[in-house]
Amino acid sequence: MGTLELHQQQKTERLTDAFRIFNELSENLAHSYQGLEEQVAKLNRELQAARSERVTTLIEKEKLASRLQQILAALPAAVVVLNAHGLIIDCNTHSVDFLGEPLLGQLWSSVAARSLQPVFESPHERQLRDGRKVNITHSSLGNDAEQIILLSDVSELRSLQDTLAQHKQLSAMGEMVAGLAHQVRTPLATAILYASQMSKPSIVEEKRQQFSGKILERLHYLERQVNDMLIFAKQGRMAMQSFSLQRLLAHLADTTDSFAGEFSIENRISTDQLLGNEDALRGALLNLINNAAEAGAGKITLTVLRSGSGGVDIAVTDDGPGIAQAQQSKLFEPFYTTKSNGTGLGLAVVDSVARAHGGSVKCRSTPGQGTSFTLNLPCISQYTLGLSAGIANMEQNYETV
Repeated sequence: MGTLELHQQQKTERLTDAFRIFNELSENLAHSYQGLEEQVAKLNRELQAARSERVTTLIEKEKLASRLQQILAALPAAVVVLNAHGLIIDCNTHSVDFLGEPLLGQLWSSVAARSLQPVFESPHERQLRDGRKVNITHSSLGNDAEQIILLSDVSELRSLQDTLAQHKQLSAMGEMVAGLAHQVRTPLATAILYASQMSKPSIVEEKRQQFSGKILERLHYLERQVNDMLIFAKQGRMAMQSFSLQRLLAHLADTTDSFAGEFSIENRISTDQLLGNEDALRGALLNLINNAAEAGAGKITLTVLRSGSGGVDIAVTDDGPGIAQAQQSKLFEPFYTTKSNGTGLGLAVVDSVARAHGGSVKCRSTPGQGTSFTLNLPCISQYTLGLSAGIANMEQNYETV
């Protein structure tokens, strides 16, 4: 075999190897392309499934949002949403009915000032311009930057409660009248007896003065009984107006001049103008003072100080015999009394007056160590709309003095 033939044979072998390698590469490429097609098809299927799931989720969310909008519109309450700056960013149709327009984009404090008035006996309620009463609550949304305020109409509920309370009062008044007949008749008969003796010309001036004092004492007693009946019958329906604390304390000092023991007044607040019913408060405090005197106290102190909640605490403290623990739980029940000639209305009236002012009365007593009754009254407090403390510029305060 010649050199040329050898060269041709080698060239043929190289071509054969090249074709074989090319065929192998083509076959591998075909397999890779097929795998790529399968991968693309799989990704397309997954993408289509994800797209379908997303579309389904969006449809469900749209249905849910529509449902929530319908529920929000159907709620018999006003719903107001505020942003972090106290601006109204959303509300339902009842909000317009309750608060009027404009609402969206307005400061909540401005809307509240124009449309809501405080209800003295209930700090959590407000009165609308048309007289309806609403309960106000608030809560933060999940992001803690926005707040939602809910105003619920409680006018009908309050009306039913007032009617029920009135019926209870009428029933109690019937029981009270029967119990007070003797209490009124006895001092009245005594006053008539003394008055008839005064008309006799033979009565010396000293006796005449003595009889006059007895008559006045009995008339004051009758006046207290009548005032107690009236206050108890009103059961919280009292006219509230500004009055002078100094004048109230001066009247109490004058009225207790006849107390045989030591009576003192300590006023520890600088505010003089309070909001409330002066006559009712004076009657309630006189009841506490008279009870202490009748229990045998030798020293009675009336203390006025600012309470921790921003209101006023008025405490009547004595060094009398104290009250047994078993009796303390019944002290403020109407017609409950431990006195042989008592009506059981005195402390019930005190409790009624305190609640009419949006406050409360508490008793602390230890047998043998005296007694202290404290009236906690929000007479100089600020009514707020109950928003969270972190959003101070959203608040609208209502000064009561």
